[in-house]
Amino acid sequence: MKIVVFGPDSRVGAIWQNTLVVDLSLAQAKLLHERSGEVHALDLAAVTVPPDLARFIERGTSALDASKMAIDYLFHHATNKFGPHGQTIVHEIQNIRLHAPRPRHARIACAGGNFADHHLAMAQRRPGGKQEAAELTLQGVAASIRKAGFWGFWKIDRNSLGPDAPLQYPARAKSLDYEGELAIVIGKQGKNIPAEDWKSYVWGVTLLNDWSIRQQPDSGRLNFAMVKNFDGSTSLGPCILAGFTGADAIDVATHVNGERRQNFNTRDMVFSFGECLAFLSRDLTLYPGDIISGGTAAGTAQDSSPLLGDGVLSQERFLRVGDVVEISSPGIGVLRNTVIGGS
Repeated sequence: MKIVVFGPDSRVGAIWQNTLVVDLSLAQAKLLHERSGEVHALDLAAVTVPPDLARFIERGTSALDASKMAIDYLFHHATNKFGPHGQTIVHEIQNIRLHAPRPRHARIACAGGNFADHHLAMAQRRPGGKQEAAELTLQGVAASIRKAGFWGFWKIDRNSLGPDAPLQYPARAKSLDYEGELAIVIGKQGKNIPAEDWKSYVWGVTLLNDWSIRQQPDSGRLNFAMVKNFDGSTSLGPCILAGFTGADAIDVATHVNGERRQNFNTRDMVFSFGECLAFLSRDLTLYPGDIISGGTAAGTAQDSSPLLGDGVLSQERFLRVGDVVEISSPGIGVLRNTVIGGS
């Protein structure tokens, strides 16, 4: 089920046949009212199928199961598509605004350097790196990444960008980059989670754009991850593919102005989602709605730009105002954002 957050009240919905969005709590209220004569259908539906994404995820599979029954009733048995008091339940997707499917208070952790091809390409563009990297293989790079151990960062923006939302070019940026990624959404509370149990903690998957400022003097790993954090530095969506746990083998592509820049599968992650989940949950409780991204592969502007004669990267592949970035994956859809100028 493709779960979205939509409209001025940020309600939970589901995409139906790619063109419609169903208000799930209202659909449930309609079912309760018409099938059971429930006089407090709206209040009861708000508990069983909450209109708020954080509470919806906390309900686990019960909210998803109830939603499926409500949708089946709405489209195959009901005589109309209106709620108990005439509310609109079904919306044309082109007529509503989709928000980032990020629960309130959700934390976002991103794995860094987790694809060998991206890691190798980045190394080739460091001073003296091209000659050193010439003798390396992807298998060797993956082994060295494992030996060095995990690294990553937290995204701390309070409001992630949703599909088709504009990204304002950060004023302090000289080089702005995209990173297409696949992320898992946690469905239940856990601490010290065994890596082999990871699928039981996954509520769904979504797409993430880890917008990044490159070539900054303050880009060290311990400098508050400022190159990874600014207003709008994370995009999520267009939906959460709920109930799907096959995050370890998903195709992801990134296009910039229609040109394919990235094309990878999550099976090529060095550290798996299970290992990431186990690492992050050591002495740290993870909660329903928390998001873990597996990192990006080769094809970013930083790892694919040619080196000029003076050893400086060409700026041609970095983002400019007006550029359109699209991250896509079969079954999830397209996360599209346009870069706009600053105020």
